[in-house]
Order: sequence, then C-alpha cells, then structure tokens
Amino acid sequence: MFSRWSNSHHNQEDDSLQHESKAKELRAAIGPLSERSSKYCTDACLRRYLEARNWNVDKSKKMLNETLEWRSTYKPEEIRWHEVAVEGETGKVSRANFHDRHGRTVLILRPGKQNTTSLDNQLHHLVYLIENAILNLPEGQEQMAWLIDFTGWTLSTSVPIKSARDTINVLQNHYPERLAMAFLYNPPRIFEAFWKIVKYFLDAKTFQKVKFVYPKNKDSVELMRSYFDEENLPTEFGGKAILEYNHEEFSKQMIQDDIKSANLWGFDDKLQCVGNGHSRPEVAPEPVSLAPPAS
Repeated sequence: MFSRWSNSHHNQEDDSLQHESKAKELRAAIGPLSERSSKYCTDACLRRYLEARNWNVDKSKKMLNETLEWRSTYKPEEIRWHEVAVEGETGKVSRANFHDRHGRTVLILRPGKQNTTSLDNQLHHLVYLIENAILNLPEGQEQMAWLIDFTGWTLSTSVPIKSARDTINVLQNHYPERLAMAFLYNPPRIFEAFWKIVKYFLDAKTFQKVKFVYPKNKDSVELMRSYFDEENLPTEFGGKAILEYNHEEFSKQMIQDDIKSANLWGFDDKLQCVGNGHSRPEVAPEPVSLAPPAS
C-alpha cells in the first residue's frame, strides 16, 4: 500500500514538474507583452489555457493569443457598472452574496427575467459580471459556479441560438477553466428542444460541467447540495435562504467593485458626471505597481 502511495506521489510530482515546464515554454512562446497583457498573463492564467488545451503548448498559445486580441478590442476590464446597469434592473444576472463549499464565487442567472432586446448589451452585461466574479474570488480559488433559475422561462424569452453560441464561445474561448459547474435548476420540458441544439456548441470539458437539477430527482439534488450549504442556497434552488434582488443595493456594491477593479488593473478611476446623471470613470494610467489581477 505504501509503495502504491509512493508511486502516485511521484507521478504527481512528475506531472507538476512537467506542467511547470510547459508553462515556462508557453510564456517564452508568447513573447513580449504589453503592460496590460502582462498583468493578465499570470502563471495561473497560463496554466488554465494549457489545461483547456490538454497541455499542448502550440494550441494553448493560439488560444491565449486570440484572447489577448479579444481583450484588446472588447476591453472587458474597462466595462463599468453604469454602462450595463439597465441590463441588471430585473436581476437576470447577479453575483450571489454567498460562495459554494469550495469558496467559489457564485453567479445567479434568471433567464426568465429578460428585460432588454440588444444581444450585444446583454453579452456586455454578462462579461462584466464574469469579470466581477473573478475579481471577487478568494485567494487560491480560480473558478466560479453558476446557478440558473428557469422560473418564468419560455421560448419567447430565450436568447436566439446565434446569441447562445456567441455567449458560449466567449466563455469557452476567453475564460477557460473559469467555470467549475453550471447547475440548471428545474428547466421546463420545452427547454430540452433548445438544449438539443445549444449543447453542440459546448466542448467536451464544458459539457461535463453542465448539470441538470430536478427537485424530484434525488441524485441531482444531492449533487447540488454537495456544492452548496442549503442554509445559503435560495429557496428557488431548493435551499432555505430568502433571496430578493435589490437593484439599488447591488448597484452600490458594483460601483465599489469598479473602484477595486480600477486599482487592480492600474487605472485611476476619476468619476466624472455625464449628461444622463450617471458617473463615468475617466481612465488614466496608475503609476503604482499593484498586485496582479485574477486573470
């Protein structure tokens, strides 16, 4: 028995050394980076891209370069709450005030509360909250969990297939290994038709992370309970907590997080008033070197 433990221990050490070597190889392969890209490309970040491409350096490099290109144009770290607040009025996507049992940030999605029609703005809002979830990860934790509540969902409130594909592509291609698990709670039968098409856009790793939970299916409920304390889990997901989305309170939280994000990325957010009464950050380089962001 000791010999078996010893062998597995050595194998883990070998894997760890090999992974470290691959990460160094990837860093050398991507070459010099801009200051902002350097902040994004932490060692943990490189490992996630390698993990997503089965530790193939060439494929990981291609994936990472595509993300750096996307981030340089989409600028997700520059999105501020006032730009997406309208999307959040119904609480269709919000960050929970609790973590799962592993300390992961939790995003709650309520597709039945869709309140807008611009697909670009909806994606902008979701990207903002993914970045916010990452910002609020505890040290040593790199992943988030999603809870999806289907109350009020109908095919008429569902996003078009193309939009679903675009959203999945952003998550898979630019936030690899960020999703630990997505729990789809009690989806209606009609969702199955939508899912049959959408699931083909998921790569094998993401597909394994999507779990359907039905209140009457004991195994699926037990799986979700293994991730969440039922005292924290809202009643909509079979737990005991009463969760009411308060847009004003959530907005205050997000504005505070915008300041935290600006500091992390080295911006100096000077809030200046714009015509509609919202404040807009005036972004300027921050000379102080700060801790690298959770990339």
